[in-house]
Amino acid sequence: MAKIDTTDFRNGLNILIDGEIYSIVEFQHVKPGKGPAFVRTKLKGVENGKNIEKTFRAGENVESVRVERHPYQFLYADGDLFYFMHKETYEQIPLEKSRVEKSQFVTDGMMCTLVVDVENERILYAEPPDHIETEVIETDPGVRGDTAQGGSKPAKIAGGAVVQVPLFINEGEKIRVDTRTSEYIERVKS
Repeated sequence: MAKIDTTDFRNGLNILIDGEIYSIVEFQHVKPGKGPAFVRTKLKGVENGKNIEKTFRAGENVESVRVERHPYQFLYADGDLFYFMHKETYEQIPLEKSRVEKSQFVTDGMMCTLVVDVENERILYAEPPDHIETEVIETDPGVRGDTAQGGSKPAKIAGGAVVQVPLFINEGEKIRVDTRTSEYIERVKS
């Protein structure tokens, strides 16, 4: 692992702190009028999901972790294991459900991203695409005339997630959803 100092910090950089891998979400170099400069950071745990804030002295060295992102196709789930396949090598990789982010959005055949710790050749986690097109499996029918105020109702989509959709959306329709925020974006035209 490469040693870097605080001047190399950037958003998305992965660093090792107390044996855990954290990704830098936000950082700020601070030079107070009195005393030495420091770097204030907000970090998100890659494996544990914890959000922490940590302050580093300016020029302090930390270990950076090199990660790569690879596209894999989701095949199926068997109990608590999710199986992914590399499209070119046909290599199949099982991954625990706890290491699949937003697993309620993952459906058969979907292309997901597997994040790999290159030095240890270890898969850290899998994530679905930011935007997905999916089918509404279950929702209450919208009552005619209720759409004037732009209300919303819960809808269960393929994969099991529940999102808020406009009242005019019915069962069987395809919609586009933002998996990062679990929000409805638009109806997909066939």
